[in-house]
Amino acid sequence: MASSLAAVGRACEQIARLVKEKQQAAKFTLVLGGDHSISAGSLAGVLQAKPDARVLWIDAHADINTPRTSSSGSIHGMPIGLLLRDNVDHRELPGFGWLATSPLLDTDRIVYIGLRDLDPDEVAILREKKIKAFSMAHVDKYGIGKVMEDAIDYLGEYPLCLSFDIDAVDPSIVAATGTKVRGGLTYRESHYVCEAIAETGRLVHMDMVEVNPRLGLSAQAGRETADVAVKLIASALGNSIL
Repeated sequence: MASSLAAVGRACEQIARLVKEKQQAAKFTLVLGGDHSISAGSLAGVLQAKPDARVLWIDAHADINTPRTSSSGSIHGMPIGLLLRDNVDHRELPGFGWLATSPLLDTDRIVYIGLRDLDPDEVAILREKKIKAFSMAHVDKYGIGKVMEDAIDYLGEYPLCLSFDIDAVDPSIVAATGTKVRGGLTYRESHYVCEAIAETGRLVHMDMVEVNPRLGLSAQAGRETADVAVKLIASALGNSIL
């Protein structure tokens, strides 16, 4: 895993540098993927320019593993684990040494929505660190409106980053992604997430990741997944029904 970790780390450093530059110039930044590991770079770049930024992480998975806790070694399951303060020694991680001197994410500055496929170690980390997380069970119980209201209130009056993994959406709607899990957000719930954060006027950065048209069972499925991703981005940027 060391060689791939180093390569991803170097790529994330380049992404962080570019995002930081645009954020310092008061520009909105949009990063498209691709593997969710890129968010270790994009969010680091935002934090370097705006250390008080908060993160709304929309995903079926928590992505809070580290090389020590991951059973699969998949780096796309680690971006939040790498970004949390006092969670890993970045000097020991090939390619990620640059994060040792970067502003990092405090556990009370992130909220998860849409979780439904977690490793046992991830559940333990979320509970131990008391990280705010809304699973799909919470969405079912309270509705996406209440969940978003609570999430935005919790994050406070600060710059907001939206990191949206397309696999948060149910695979019956978006089939062209790598780690599909049944029971996800509906089409309208997904748009409401983006619409609600747009209404705050505080969105400064967005990731849209894990969109891979080649993984669709047909070319049409790939196009449909990409189309949903584009429309979700538009909603986050302020497009609305009325």
